[in-house]
Amino acid sequence: MTMRALNVLFLCTHNSARSVLAESILRKEGAGRFRAFSAGSSPRTSVNPMAIEVLDEFGYPTTGLESKSWDVFEAEGAPTMDIVITVCDNAAGETCPIWPGQPVTAHWGIEDPSAVEGSPADRKRAFVTALRFLRQRVGALVALPTERLDALAMRQELVRIGQGEGASPLARGNG
Repeated sequence: MTMRALNVLFLCTHNSARSVLAESILRKEGAGRFRAFSAGSSPRTSVNPMAIEVLDEFGYPTTGLESKSWDVFEAEGAPTMDIVITVCDNAAGETCPIWPGQPVTAHWGIEDPSAVEGSPADRKRAFVTALRFLRQRVGALVALPTERLDALAMRQELVRIGQGEGASPLARGNG
């Protein structure tokens, strides 16, 4: 029996760095089992160029990536999400829309690489670090036996994944 791909939405306030990185990573690593999307509550006008540069360097897809409002996923005809994951602490603290279908939710907070100041090398290092942490989390998601997990077990696994290396205090349960 073939299972349908699970729709996963990554949320971050500005949808220009972390959520876009996660979307791209899952597009590649979870192809066939997952469909990845990203959005924000207050999206920027475009994706952070450093996010695109780092994704390209690590071989992740960048075609079609854009900064957009989470409102697009409330519209008629939008895909119904199975999983919604916040990747920044600000988005985790915001009042999110009521998502159709009651998706499983979790928080995978990591530091915002676009907030890092300094040399271009410092900024790039921050994006590479964010990509590494998100790649670990996405890899753990892809490895889950999703077809055997009910919503509660899935949520527990997603929370556990979010508490991995590089987790923000909120994601570790200390925020």
